[in-house]
Amino acid sequence: MSLTAANQLTITRMLLIPAFVILLMYGYRGWALVTFFSAALTDLFDGFIARWTGQKTTPDIGAPNRLPLWFTVLVISRDVCIVATVAVFNLAVGRRTFRPSMFGKVATGTYIVTGVAALYFNYLNEPSQLVQALIYASLAITFISAGDYALQMTRMGH
Repeated sequence: MSLTAANQLTITRMLLIPAFVILLMYGYRGWALVTFFSAALTDLFDGFIARWTGQKTTPDIGAPNRLPLWFTVLVISRDVCIVATVAVFNLAVGRRTFRPSMFGKVATGTYIVTGVAALYFNYLNEPSQLVQALIYASLAITFISAGDYALQMTRMGH
């Protein structure tokens, strides 16, 4: 992989993902927002630099089991959407406490199992249908979890 400026920004954005998740999970919402915004800026500058210099961002780790970009966006967006929705709901309706949903816990567990499986099979250097199935299971449980949170908010709003 060539470490062009665009690639370096992409790697920086990838490194911000764990920081973002940790900050969010420990309740540092302000710092999580700053981290997410920083990642968004790297995406903006990455695209600008790539177009301006004619570079292409192609981080390829050469692993047989790659997690698609949409999966990473899904995992991060889920938590951001939950935090943002709860904040807006609390501002509009009044202070409410949202208990973690069992579906949300299953989604988080599915993400973790997916990551571990991908790392394990990449360590073995073997493509895995299990990893592909887990990726789509993650997608499904994310939508189920989102629907459950929406139902919780609808019930609390009345």
